[in-house]
Amino acid sequence: MHFTEKDIAAMESRYRAALINSVSGFKPANLVGTADHDGNTNLAIISSVVHLGSNPPLLALIIRPNPVERHTLDNILNTRCYSINHVHHTFIEAAHQTAARYPKEQSEFTATGLQEHWVEEFAAPFVLEASVRLGLELREHQHLRINDTHLLIGEVVLVDVPSDCLGDDGALNLSAAGTVALSGLDSYYETRRLRRMAYAKPDQPPRALE
Repeated sequence: MHFTEKDIAAMESRYRAALINSVSGFKPANLVGTADHDGNTNLAIISSVVHLGSNPPLLALIIRPNPVERHTLDNILNTRCYSINHVHHTFIEAAHQTAARYPKEQSEFTATGLQEHWVEEFAAPFVLEASVRLGLELREHQHLRINDTHLLIGEVVLVDVPSDCLGDDGALNLSAAGTVALSGLDSYYETRRLRRMAYAKPDQPPRALE
């Protein structure tokens, strides 16, 4: 199938959303945990987390427009603290259910059966069942006028990963950690490492490390 700009504009909205959400390839499946100043918790599945740099360690995420309440966005802007938790293959259903529009006073943790995990002096909840958990502090917020979305850039200040999935060089084996990938808005995939490649150099051929 070949679609032009005109074809894409003429598509039924849900068809266009499903197509454009999946053509970019596999995306990370993450649960973002937040709390308001009163300690009311929120959990939302977000697939837009992007690596920006390692020094300082920065991750960006996009939150969609807010014609309705966006509890995650409000909490992050107010407390400047949030967690990112990899979705594990054992709780896909619960993770997906966090996309439902629960009222602010109802925590998605309670609604889905996932458990809160708190770290001392960190003001946002982690997901106890997640094997990879990151704590972030908001460093920059930009409102993108092109489509009314919000770009949030956070610095990683806490990392909690399984020791048996962490390589001697610091690389994390996501397959061994049970992390799943997401396509579109609703299709979840298990991952399998095919090979790990050596650092590419112009004077050397490609070389597999493992």
